[in-house]
Amino acid sequence: MQPLPILRSLVLLALANGAPVFAKKLFGRRFAWALDGGLRFLDGRPLIGASKTLRGVVVALLAASAGAPLIGLSPGLGAAVAAGAMGGDLLSSFVKRRLGRAPSSRALGLDQLPESLLPLWLCRDALSLTLADILLASAIFFAGEIVLSRLLYRVHLRDEPY
Repeated sequence: MQPLPILRSLVLLALANGAPVFAKKLFGRRFAWALDGGLRFLDGRPLIGASKTLRGVVVALLAASAGAPLIGLSPGLGAAVAAGAMGGDLLSSFVKRRLGRAPSSRALGLDQLPESLLPLWLCRDALSLTLADILLASAIFFAGEIVLSRLLYRVHLRDEPY
């Protein structure tokens, strides 16, 4: 286990996944253009859903890119982690829509794991992560996201406690 690469990874994940939450509170519905443009999949359900916005992806990329140099990593690596995290988040939203789950509904595990495992796996060499590091970082992210979501809900930064 390598504490520094794991810590750096968690910082980038927190920036990428937290920035859209803060942007939503800051901007409300402004600039919240749905990524799927309202498209529906073959099953008639939304492709991804209106809660996944261009604004969210852009602020995730900007936050992780800007934060990466502060922890000794390149802005490009920050952007890569953010892109992976947003890709994992979009994948989980796609799956939740296929399961008939409403946007922003809770799906324990599906809400946390793709947005941590995917970027960490994709950037494992650049972040110097082993498989054990990735699993540990994802487990910490999983637990931390659950705790922080409830805290952010209590201080009115999240709309739901999950």
